Amino acid sequence: MDTLFSNIALGLTVAVSLSGLFYCFLGVFLGTLVGVLPGIGIMATLAMLMPITFHLEPTLALIMLGGIYYGASYGGSTASILMNLPGTATSAVTGLDGYPMAQQGRAGQALFMTAIASFVGSIFGVILLAGFSVPLSRVALRFGPHEYVALMLLGLIAASVIGSGRSLRSLVSVSLGLALGLIGLDLNSGVARFTFGQTVLFDGLPLVAVAIGLFGLPEIIASAGRKEIPRVHEGKIRLREMLPTREDWKRSIMPMARGSGIGGFFGALPGTGGLVATFVSYAVERRVSKHPEEFGNGAIEGVAAPEAANNSAVQAAFIPTLSLGIPGDPVMAIMLGVMMVHGIIPGPTVIQDSPDLFWGLVVSFVIGNLMLLVLNLPLVGMWVRILKIPYNLLFPVIVAFTCIGIYSVNYQVVDVFVLLGFGFLGLGMRALNFEVAPLLLGFVLGPMIEEYFRRALIVSRGDIGSFADRPIAASILAITFAILVWAVVSRLVSAGKKSRVKEADANG
Repeated sequence: MDTLFSNIALGLTVAVSLSGLFYCFLGVFLGTLVGVLPGIGIMATLAMLMPITFHLEPTLALIMLGGIYYGASYGGSTASILMNLPGTATSAVTGLDGYPMAQQGRAGQALFMTAIASFVGSIFGVILLAGFSVPLSRVALRFGPHEYVALMLLGLIAASVIGSGRSLRSLVSVSLGLALGLIGLDLNSGVARFTFGQTVLFDGLPLVAVAIGLFGLPEIIASAGRKEIPRVHEGKIRLREMLPTREDWKRSIMPMARGSGIGGFFGALPGTGGLVATFVSYAVERRVSKHPEEFGNGAIEGVAAPEAANNSAVQAAFIPTLSLGIPGDPVMAIMLGVMMVHGIIPGPTVIQDSPDLFWGLVVSFVIGNLMLLVLNLPLVGMWVRILKIPYNLLFPVIVAFTCIGIYSVNYQVVDVFVLLGFGFLGLGMRALNFEVAPLLLGFVLGPMIEEYFRRALIVSRGDIGSFADRPIAASILAITFAILVWAVVSRLVSAGKKSRVKEADANG
């Protein structure tokens, strides 16, 4: 206990210094701004600011970059809730229920709950980082390609659960997403697949353009001629009017707890991250809810759980990066690069060799999340006011900023056309009552499943039965199979009840 307090005191000397507070605030402010503006992306911002960090102390540089990372996770849900335009790919799930809440005149409550859930998830992730970094990194080391394939399959089964009672259509969406994920160069052979000779597609389709095209543009296209203004509270918006109801709090506490746990688990595993965690947490809440029919129509659990999972995963993503030197995603790869430029080699000894860096980061994460809570809650009223602008004046500005943001990621015009194409695809899927969320998850997990599956076969010399020989992989696959069987049986039981009710009505 004395060691813990001394470590926290060491972290406070770094994080509470004037320079530490300044760069922490700068990071969370820029991150929130980047998250709110759809399409700009965390990677583009970090890439532009990375040269500046070479002139800073390594701890201050990581404090600022980390603030941008989790600040964008906070801000990304704002545009997703208000306009169904996910500022980041991970905030697309929040819009599934956050946007319907805004249409019902409850945007303030949705944004308030988002801020609280994000804070809870972040603090949970920081606790994991501080208290369980070493043991969790040992668990993560036991995950090989077989275990990752099993986890990805679990995610795909969860995607079929997300669909609102349309398992077959969700399966079609997942399959389409898997097919679209194959576009680009084959990692093993280097052969171009489904690129039609276009070199700009060698790296695959841009994720942010696909996400905004599927979720945002269909709403813009469908609402372009709308002149009526959504229901927004008249007069000054007070804190009391933004507070969720007692029933909202009651329905959100356990989803936030479960989402934080799911996010912490996936965040600590290299190669998964917040996107998978948000989908899985949403699927879990839909399954355990007593009112699954409300999901997609403004369920508060559909906002609280994914936001807690996303922000918990963001904080927990530092565990493999700092403890193992293995970046879990491209953002963590930039963090790793900054540390190596400054002569710090991440790994199992980084906590002992650079305690001021590790504990300075831990304490700054807590301070940064408090800053975000103070920064975001007063702005809820301002964000809600955006809904009072007539949509026929607002949507051209939204389209312009979206296209600029998409172009600024890779500076390729083709990304704008990808955005447009997936916008029309999303519009068609909406018209045919297909779910777009499973498509996005299939698109993300497809290349990862292929990569890890090939690695697993290479390691086992082509023996597919090796999955059953590894206890962790076999356990995850068994859970996946059990969920699939449970879903099928529950659907059959539900269909049987409906048919009996119809027969009773016909005879009655």
